[in-house]
Amino acid sequence: MDARPLPSSDPAAQGVDATGVHAFLDALEAAPDIEPHSLMILRHGRLVVSGWWEPYTPARPHLLYSLSKSFTATAAALAAAEGLLRFDDPVLSYFPEFEADITDPRSRAMLVRHVASMASGHEAETLDRALTADRAELVRGFLLVPPERDPGTVFAYNQPTTYSLAAIVQRVTGRPLTSYLRPRLFDPLGIGEAAWLRDRSGRELGFSGLHAATDAVARLGQLYLQDGVWEGERLLPEGWVAEATRPHIDNGDGTPQGALSDWQQGYGFQFWMSRYGFRGDGAFGQFCLVLPEHDAVIATTAATERMQEMLNLVWEHLLPAFGPRPLPGRQDEDTALRERMAALTLPPAPGKAAPPQGAGDWSGAAFTPYGDGCADQPKLTGVVVSEGADGWGLRLTEDGHDLNLPVGDGGWTVTEEPLPAAVSGGWADADTLAVDILFLETPHRMTVTCSLPDRTFTAKWHTRPLHSPPLRAMRAPRASV
Repeated sequence: MDARPLPSSDPAAQGVDATGVHAFLDALEAAPDIEPHSLMILRHGRLVVSGWWEPYTPARPHLLYSLSKSFTATAAALAAAEGLLRFDDPVLSYFPEFEADITDPRSRAMLVRHVASMASGHEAETLDRALTADRAELVRGFLLVPPERDPGTVFAYNQPTTYSLAAIVQRVTGRPLTSYLRPRLFDPLGIGEAAWLRDRSGRELGFSGLHAATDAVARLGQLYLQDGVWEGERLLPEGWVAEATRPHIDNGDGTPQGALSDWQQGYGFQFWMSRYGFRGDGAFGQFCLVLPEHDAVIATTAATERMQEMLNLVWEHLLPAFGPRPLPGRQDEDTALRERMAALTLPPAPGKAAPPQGAGDWSGAAFTPYGDGCADQPKLTGVVVSEGADGWGLRLTEDGHDLNLPVGDGGWTVTEEPLPAAVSGGWADADTLAVDILFLETPHRMTVTCSLPDRTFTAKWHTRPLHSPPLRAMRAPRASV
């Protein structure tokens, strides 16, 4: 279905000072290790700020990484409201076929609420150990890893806990998460395209892999801010938001530094407690910040490993921008902010669109990896540069598969096939071609540099994708219906 636009307003009418938003944008764009992709701010139920850094666009789905977990918890809440699962049931009770295999008493005592709150009793991440125990059935592999402590007594950020929660939802509903959520959450909220990565068993992952637009993140946050009610209709069971967004398990280390960390304020049901409000978050800066004390929601997508710094900038600049009442006489400031948000762009990589005059023969030149130049993407084995009727192009060969991309023309050149990407850069000099590739449905950017004299290339990620997918998989899967 077509998404209904969120109700909008000028910032000042909702008590939002455009000056503070400008200061946040200035700081964000000046931070050397933060690459912003989108920003949406809602105040008092109105969209007051929205913008996408070109070549990212509003409708395109974006890999949310662990922000997916908050959608999984929402699916579990809906299934519980329908009487299909109970948070006080043992996890094992939903997988009776594993009954004879799971003998550890702590694994047998683990409840659905424990996996929902990252309190399985394990003291560390179990993903690798669970896959070693059973690569084909991750729930069984997870339950075969004995917890070091009693469930409910210790926090550990642990992917198989959320995977198990998602597997329970998919088992009791008989449907993938996206299919189950479509009529119950996505359509009522007006969320458009959403697609979830699956594992080899065919399950949608739950703990990661959801691709959705920033608008979907903002709408989920607003639903939680409104206690699960949307346009007068209760979508989430009464009491769920309070239960999901309170600390169920302590995750602080008791140090002064820990008190300043937004990852040590407690953990709910697939939501983090923050120094201000609560949030869903995903690797590299995918945030759904819900600020009840300010009646505000902030949704972002980005590419950064400095997620705490990004949150610090929000607290430093955006929180003071939220005032208690409308701000009169701010039309010019609001107009300037709106114009800035409409003109956001990521600076393209430098370079010329063609080799300089007198350069060697680039057309048809083939390049092999330089040393460990492809340690970031080890199955990327070759690059060929060619000139065609539409200009210069690259052919990347990875594990026997070719990926053909344009070199670019000074700005961002966007291509949808063979996958959504944007390319910029070009020739730095007669001997060097360097291009940046943005994989537009993910947070990730790769720089490929070719050296003509020795016919070698390097490929480096700016933020390295988790789980090392092949380049051809750097896109949203086909949406489930």
